[in-house]
Amino acid sequence: MKLLHKLATASTILMLSSAALAVDIKPAVVFDMGGKFDKSFNQGVYDGVERFKTETGISYREFEVTNEAQREQAIRKMAQRGLSPIIGVGFAQGPAIEKVASEYPNLKFTIIDSVVDLPNVQSVVFKEHEGSFLVGILAAMSSKTGKVGYIGGMDIPMIRAFGCGYAQGVKMADPSIEVIQNMTGTTPTAWNDPGRGAELSRGQFDRGVDIIYAAAGGTGVGVYQAAKDAGKMAIGVDSNQNHIHPGTMLTSMLKRVDVAAYNSYKAAYEGNWKAGIHVLGLKEDGVGWALDEHNASMITDAMKAKVEQARADVISGKIKVHDYRSNNACDI
Repeated sequence: MKLLHKLATASTILMLSSAALAVDIKPAVVFDMGGKFDKSFNQGVYDGVERFKTETGISYREFEVTNEAQREQAIRKMAQRGLSPIIGVGFAQGPAIEKVASEYPNLKFTIIDSVVDLPNVQSVVFKEHEGSFLVGILAAMSSKTGKVGYIGGMDIPMIRAFGCGYAQGVKMADPSIEVIQNMTGTTPTAWNDPGRGAELSRGQFDRGVDIIYAAAGGTGVGVYQAAKDAGKMAIGVDSNQNHIHPGTMLTSMLKRVDVAAYNSYKAAYEGNWKAGIHVLGLKEDGVGWALDEHNASMITDAMKAKVEQARADVISGKIKVHDYRSNNACDI
């Protein structure tokens, strides 16, 4: 009986400790343009915070930005309520996070896809060019026409880096293949314009492209639909989008924003959250490519072997994938 009493007491103490810890965690997230169900970048973050909620039972506050002025307003309101950690989704939230975080030094902030140099800000950035390199190899090995395409969202260096990494992968697999690239626009609306994505896709298909990689947020939905309608192939981005049009989606370049969001909350929950810059590439399993029941029949053993060897070579340093952002140029 004494042993049972001790065990019960220990269990109670553990539960109380966990409850006390949970009280200190009041997480929040500000999704950016395109919304949390954009089937891409924002939704990846949503999946991560939902995973944390499911595992711990701790709810989070959220806001979906629909215009640029709302970013700082939303982050500030969350800080005023004492919420922490507050996740800002996307590089465009960097200035707002920097301003509000400096005013609330006792709260924790995480910015995904940007760097804010403050002692209470965790900056998570990715080596998108490395993951894009892998799907470029798969595109080259799947193309029948010798022409592949890329459609980016907002024309910024990060999105150019996706395209540059992709082109390097294509050329490594087959130097003779032509890569045609288009950007959707120069404003944040470029992330949520499926009609424009479809239009650009049809233009590339007319030029002989048979596979298009899209790194354009919600705009990518239009790219994938156009590929399905034309009997061509597409490559998804950020989240695993293979399920959107099975048989059309060759693969998806995974950018593990879900892991970044989950880790931010979980680390705070466990008391080991750290500020500073966190860089996630192939070595850290922060980027990759998706293979599942929806595209398994499209990926041959030779394709899988080649892309996995390339992955190992990038991790070991044998292959160095050029990052467009290092000099704002695509060196292939």
